[in-house]
Amino acid sequence: MKTIDVCLSPELIHLYDVSNKTVVVVDILRATSCMVTAFAHGVESIVPIADADECMKMKYKGFVVSGERNGQKIEGFDKGNSPFEYMEDAIKGLKIAFTTTNGTQAIEKSKGARQILIGSFLNLSAITKYLLMSDHNILIVCAGWKGKVNLEDSLFAGALVDKLRKHIEPDCDAPIVAQELYLSAKNDMMKFLSTSSHVKRLNKLNIHKDIEFCLTPDQYDVIPALKRGELRLL
Repeated sequence: MKTIDVCLSPELIHLYDVSNKTVVVVDILRATSCMVTAFAHGVESIVPIADADECMKMKYKGFVVSGERNGQKIEGFDKGNSPFEYMEDAIKGLKIAFTTTNGTQAIEKSKGARQILIGSFLNLSAITKYLLMSDHNILIVCAGWKGKVNLEDSLFAGALVDKLRKHIEPDCDAPIVAQELYLSAKNDMMKFLSTSSHVKRLNKLNIHKDIEFCLTPDQYDVIPALKRGELRLL
């Protein structure tokens, strides 16, 4: 039987052999939620870049430069890190260079995996269906916050583990911990996360609607995947 594991922080990824695994990178608030939303609305590609200065240079190559640091749009960038910025018709056909505090760092550290997918609650069922058909073991990489564990990414990991539980077995205790966390929170994730560090951080920026939207399952039937350094639809 295939196995599933959860890396609760990118700082722990050195503990895992990803070379023959399908890695699902998740940064619920808000990088991977933005990426999924952008592809659902017709973006052509997204290049995830860990360094903000390197991302800015992509503007001179015809890319829309997007991203944030510490939850706020980077000065001089075209777009920030709200999923609502990636819903307008003008997004269709664009090539985006994207950098964030945590999400793009997690993608960078996951390179070397057999396959890297972008997960969020917004495409939870689409990811689940794909993984059920895949032949490879799975590792969920939670972006966390600056190397530390966060609740929202762990909740997503638990939700995915729970959906796959009848067909894929946990590789260690981390998937069990994440699943139990999700089961205790699933009936009201907004309330459960109300005291979490990142929700408090984002609430200070008055983006409550972003949080609520990013916790809404199954809005889109798309799966972005990393191929030769850029994200495209699977």
